[in-house]
Amino acid sequence: MRVASAYPGLVGDFLHEHGVNAELVPLDGAVESAVQLGVADVIADVVETGTTLRQAGLEIFGPVIIESEAVLISRPGDAPGTARLLRRLRGVMVARRYVLLDYDLPARLVDQATAIAGGRESPTISPLRDPEWVAVRVMIPRKGMNQVMDDLYALGARAILITAIHAARL
Repeated sequence: MRVASAYPGLVGDFLHEHGVNAELVPLDGAVESAVQLGVADVIADVVETGTTLRQAGLEIFGPVIIESEAVLISRPGDAPGTARLLRRLRGVMVARRYVLLDYDLPARLVDQATAIAGGRESPTISPLRDPEWVAVRVMIPRKGMNQVMDDLYALGARAILITAIHAARL
């Protein structure tokens, strides 16, 4: 059996401990393509959701080799750059949970619309050329966004757009 992995030492130790005799094929990246290319019979790779493996026609079998997590470690006294890096990382994590919602709305319905989606602090409301309409922008949780869009549409909002957020500071 040929086992392809970007972690030949770790995988080799695991296989040895479990009495599996296999040829290790060390690879750098795109390990999931090794089986299709005929380079290996199976692979051992880092997997979070398994989506990439399924797209390559593979499925997960056997035990987890190792559990891991990413952690941020700093020296005592906290260097100035550490706080900035942490703020940036948190900004990306926040951005994954929220989206920007933009829509046009008759101005007389603003109070009702903000009851549906008030945003993090307060909505941004901008006048449109037609004085009876306004443009509204709010940051809302990604979860439930389709229901919010449906509710706003039923209220009378139009040109409803969702935009992904890549980074944020709250």
